[in-house]
This record gives sequence, C-alpha cells and structure tokens, in this order.
Amino acid sequence: MHVEQRGADLLVENIDGLDLARTLDCGQAFRWTQKDGIWSGVACRRLLRLRQTGRWILFFDTTPETFETVWKPYFDLDRDYINLLSPIAQDAKLFPIVAEGGIHILRQEPFEALCSFLISQNNHIPRIKGIIERLCENFGDPIPGGYAFPRPEQLAKCTTEDLGVIRSGFRAKYLLDAARKVASGQIDLESLRDLATDEARGQLLKIYGVGVKVADCTLWYGLGHLDAFPQDVWIKRILRERFGGEIPALPPDAAGIFQQYLFDYARKTGKESATA
Repeated sequence: MHVEQRGADLLVENIDGLDLARTLDCGQAFRWTQKDGIWSGVACRRLLRLRQTGRWILFFDTTPETFETVWKPYFDLDRDYINLLSPIAQDAKLFPIVAEGGIHILRQEPFEALCSFLISQNNHIPRIKGIIERLCENFGDPIPGGYAFPRPEQLAKCTTEDLGVIRSGFRAKYLLDAARKVASGQIDLESLRDLATDEARGQLLKIYGVGVKVADCTLWYGLGHLDAFPQDVWIKRILRERFGGEIPALPPDAAGIFQQYLFDYARKTGKESATA
C-alpha cells in the first residue's frame, strides 16, 4: 500500500481486496451514498468523500495522519482479506459466495452500531437510512458537511415524544433504553471488547429490544468480536438450503466475514433481507 498526498487529498494505491461499492452498500453500515462515482458518508464523527479506480482510492480532504488513525482502522486495511478468504474459496460449496471478493468489515463506533441495528429490526435498508439520517440531523452534533451520530448522553435525555421526529415507530423505546443504559454506565460498551463473546452478548441482551442478532451485529461491527455470526431469517434460510442449517466449518477469524458475504449473496440471488 502506497500513500501519497495530492494537494488537500490523499491517494492510496495498491489496495488489494477492497471494493468500495461492495463494502459500503452491503448492509453493514447505513450512512453512505454514491453519486457520480464518489462515495460520501459520515463515520467516526467525520465526513468522508472517496473515489475508487481499480486498486487506488482517493480520499478527499484527508491528511496522512487522519488516514492512519481514523480511516485505515475504519476500513480494516491492515487485515489481509485475500489470504483470509483463500481457504474458504477452495471449498466448492463456499466458493460461489466469496468468489467476487472486495468486502471489508467496517470498524464502526459501538454505540452507532448498536443503535443502527436496533433500527434495522423488521425494516428495509432505504427506511433504515432515512431514520438514521433524521436521528443524526435532530440529535447529533453538527460537523463540517453534516451531523455526527448522537452520543448516548444526548439521546438519554430524550423522550419517545422527542424521537417522534425520526419516525422510528416502536424502535424509539429501544433506542432510549440503549442510550440510558450506556450513558449511565450500566452497559460499558468498550469493556465488552475484552470479554468472551458469549459474556459480551449477555450484557447486550440486557438492553430492551436487543436480541441475539442485534447483539451479534454490535459485537461484530462495533466491537471486533471476530467469531460473532449475526443471523437473520434470510441468513438462516440460506444456511438451511445450502448447508443443512449449520454454519460451515470456517477459520475462527473468518466467520463474521463469511456472514457478510453470505448476506450479500442472499441479496444478489433474490433472497433480499432488510439488514445484515
């Protein structure tokens, strides 16, 4: 990987195994949009615009320091996805699912991941994106070019009536309970990184509205638990149809990555789900 400053922008060359379109539009994050080949989104309390051509990506208005400390971890660029997926691709049953490659797992802020997947329940992606944008516009801090995701302390002060403006329906009470438990310290999200996955999941299940799937999404996308394997009804259906209902044998650090490919495969084969 070669990084070169070009005026206010940063050109990152020789990136293997990352396809922005597949990564940013595969149901794992909901604040990214694409227009005229340029992706725009807010993550890590910053607005980022990017454009990809082959194996290079232009990060607009980005310094090398910001790339190293913020965007390199966010896009998980230190992980060798090609080698990680190689043993999976050698299995004839698994190969069609991972054949295209290109998907990286975004390392999202834990509270944003938790709230995003609470919102995702019984929902579809365009509506999820709308709810999240209204949540940020009404309750998040303004940043250059947009709004940050609200902090737990900001949401904890709200009522269900306050959240009526985001039109999230029954999910509003889930968001408030999550915010209050996190803001009060009852649930310490950062501490869950170091717990065993089962124990961390148990903590998240104490939040009203959090089931196993939402907990696993939070553990995987927000807290880096590599063995989490979020399953919705569509993932379970694909597993039944192709693998007898069982999760195939996978390298421990590739299970969640395979889940994301499985979800993307489900969408492309006509079994589209609401969320990842």
